[in-house]
Amino acid sequence: MSIVIAGASGGIGHALFKQLIHQPTKQIYAISRQKLRECDLQADLSDPNQIDHVREFLDHIQVSEIYCCAGVLHEDINMPEKMLSQIRDEWIYKSLSQNVMTHVHLAQALAPILNKNYDLKWLSLSAKVGSLEDNSLGGWYSYRMTKAALNMFIKNLSIEWARKSSNILVASIHPGTTDSELSKPFQRNISPEKLYSAEQTADRLIAVMNNLSKHQHGKLLNWDGQLLPY
Repeated sequence: MSIVIAGASGGIGHALFKQLIHQPTKQIYAISRQKLRECDLQADLSDPNQIDHVREFLDHIQVSEIYCCAGVLHEDINMPEKMLSQIRDEWIYKSLSQNVMTHVHLAQALAPILNKNYDLKWLSLSAKVGSLEDNSLGGWYSYRMTKAALNMFIKNLSIEWARKSSNILVASIHPGTTDSELSKPFQRNISPEKLYSAEQTADRLIAVMNNLSKHQHGKLLNWDGQLLPY
């Protein structure tokens, strides 16, 4: 069994790698835009020019599971927008590139390899704040908008790939608030019992992946595998 972790340099991606690498029956491959010691492929998934490079890599391994952990919430001076006047075009475009197109490009790299006999499970890290139905607070414009777009991409992908093979399962997942660089600026407002370690989150994602089923295909999942509204 070959498992690909894309976005392996982030807190959750790195924790997944460390947890899975100890499972002797699985071959783990890490994709990261940063050069890491354990990185098998250095590639910037936000760059469409990298698709062929990633495809060549994937073509040499029989991928059975993919965790796509790429994404961004804040960066330098760019923090989640609380109101309309704070929205900047450049940051929305950057958020779209990191939160959506990274997943799109990875899927585009893999798609030509898939056939009717292919077995694959795919989890994309999304967020509950991307749910339209669950949004009662507003704010966080770029992050909410791009995670909602990611959820729609996963829904579409699940429909298209189901036509390729009945053995392909695709879902997006809310990992829960995890102690990582992504959440650090906001942790003071989170109760300790609702802030999870990266290792705890990794264990939960692995459990969901191991038990991923047809009724979860194309859905937004909570970290415990329960369905969340889109």
